[in-house]
Amino acid sequence: MMTKRKKAIGIVLGVLAALCAWAAWTWFPFQRESGYRFIMSWGEAGSGPGQLDSPIGIVVDGKEIFVSDSGNNRIQVFNKKGKYLRSFGVKGDRAGELGRPMHIDMYKGKLYVAEYLNDRIQVFSKTGESLALIGSSGSGPGEFDSPGGVAVNAKGRLFVADFYNQRVQLLENDGQFVRQIGLTRQKGFRAGKFNYPTDVSLLLDGKLVVADAYNDRIQMFGPEGNFVRKWGGPFATNIPGPFNGWFKTATAVYVGPEGNIFVADFYNYRIQKFSAKGKFLSIFGEKGVGPSQFDRPTDMAVDEEGFIYVVDFGNNRIQKFTSIN
Repeated sequence: MMTKRKKAIGIVLGVLAALCAWAAWTWFPFQRESGYRFIMSWGEAGSGPGQLDSPIGIVVDGKEIFVSDSGNNRIQVFNKKGKYLRSFGVKGDRAGELGRPMHIDMYKGKLYVAEYLNDRIQVFSKTGESLALIGSSGSGPGEFDSPGGVAVNAKGRLFVADFYNQRVQLLENDGQFVRQIGLTRQKGFRAGKFNYPTDVSLLLDGKLVVADAYNDRIQMFGPEGNFVRKWGGPFATNIPGPFNGWFKTATAVYVGPEGNIFVADFYNYRIQKFSAKGKFLSIFGEKGVGPSQFDRPTDMAVDEEGFIYVVDFGNNRIQKFTSIN
């Protein structure tokens, strides 16, 4: 009798050990790639040319870098060494004016800007000419309540992170509604629901990646809107933390040229890098004001040479990094 009991206890302990090992491997992953080293930074607080006030979004187009200078209600353009080139936009709600520009995207030479306060996507030429206004205030199809980010696919369709409406909308290039992911105005942590989504990005195969900010996770969906996977903490169920692969408010997501996924981990003051399947790869950054330190990063972009540019929101600057080989 005692032998059977010992065997049963042994089996239970073995199962528990296996579960603990699985949890450690899954929820506390080791860094699989080298990180990034600091090269340079530019910007300082202010409203003059090249100065920044709470910058949020960034996109690289050829030799130029576009930054949404949110507090100054404008877009600023720099070269890759941080030299100021030009800017456009002033505070307002008319064409060519901006209301807290957020995350941005570039498609066929056109800049798409999510406007948090104007509840719309505004399309600009690279020189600052307003080309189109998409959307209006509301919770109906094609309407927005403080959009946080926009991504344009190969067909010119728009994916928009509709922040307060707790959804991601897919629109034709002219703004016609196609479908949405998430239930309007309904927060949730189950797969396919959101808790204030802030940004979106696209893999080359058409999969959509969403920064589900206040669920402290990333969600991925297929080209038709079907749920694929989620990650960030235990079971990706709104449990924040400072560990590898966990988040404290995931404010931005960016798919790099090689298909890797970068995430701005806002209150952990760092950038995390994942594979296209959500596997943790590397990490860099910490809280502070020095090189390689951040005060709440909000976005990042990678150029064709592999340099990564990070928007350092609270420090009012852009930092440039290269991978450590």
